[in-house]
Amino acid sequence: MMRCLKCGAQIKAIDERVDCHLCGYSNMLPDLERLEVVINSNLAGVSDRGLRHHRNQDYLDLNHVDHLNTQILVVCDGVSSSEQPELAAKTAAESACQFLTQISSETNPEVAIKSAFDIALSSICDIPIQVSEDVDPPSTTIVAALVKNGIATIGWLGDSRAYWIDYSHRCKQLTRDDSWFMEVVAAGKMTEIEAQKSPHAHVITRWLSADNIVDTVPSIINFKIPGAGYLLLCTDGLWNYTPEPQNLANLLHQISGKDAITISRALVEFARSCGGHDNITVGILTFPPLK
Repeated sequence: MMRCLKCGAQIKAIDERVDCHLCGYSNMLPDLERLEVVINSNLAGVSDRGLRHHRNQDYLDLNHVDHLNTQILVVCDGVSSSEQPELAAKTAAESACQFLTQISSETNPEVAIKSAFDIALSSICDIPIQVSEDVDPPSTTIVAALVKNGIATIGWLGDSRAYWIDYSHRCKQLTRDDSWFMEVVAAGKMTEIEAQKSPHAHVITRWLSADNIVDTVPSIINFKIPGAGYLLLCTDGLWNYTPEPQNLANLLHQISGKDAITISRALVEFARSCGGHDNITVGILTFPPLK
């Protein structure tokens, strides 16, 4: 711990309990080996360290705004090569979710998503760090969904994804990864099979970070909820084990009819059973059939 994460005070200002004498902030991040968030039976999520990583560098935040009948999901995956990636993910997810929770009924959803990403970026840039040429500043991917009046407005940077899975067991990937893989395939420079063999296949090309400020306008889509089904946000710790959307639909089919937290836990356990090579984060919003 080189400096206070809130006010930037030097290490001498921090006691053995890692509380800063100057601002009182506790500089000890909680052990996020496993984080479960339950808003209600239809909105919940799980973030898990997995089996190979020493720390969980993912994070998620969820909320439901009663008076607006609005649901909010934010999932982040800290970039492991950067400084304090777990703090970057936590800061981005919490600040974006908090902002979206406070918007008014008149706010345009796309404007809200863009503003939430701006707030998340500003919060990440405020994280005090020990400047080094060898380590990138705190960085994270982010995918966020604002669901209101049957429309999901989804924004993202990086390769954390959003999917729609309906009760007919069909799955659609709603986001498009910001990655080297997608760019070379889209440009026709390589086939998917060729690109998958490259060591650059999982390199992301956009993210939230102080060193990427010029390219942090999120991609945004508006998706009309067609009926009963599941809106799923997740990190690559899950989707790496379900390379085709239909794989994910088949998996959901085996656990359908359960509440959101049960589904989230089952998806995380599936990834762990496949090896759990990365942190795994899942956020689920369910739309049950009308009775």
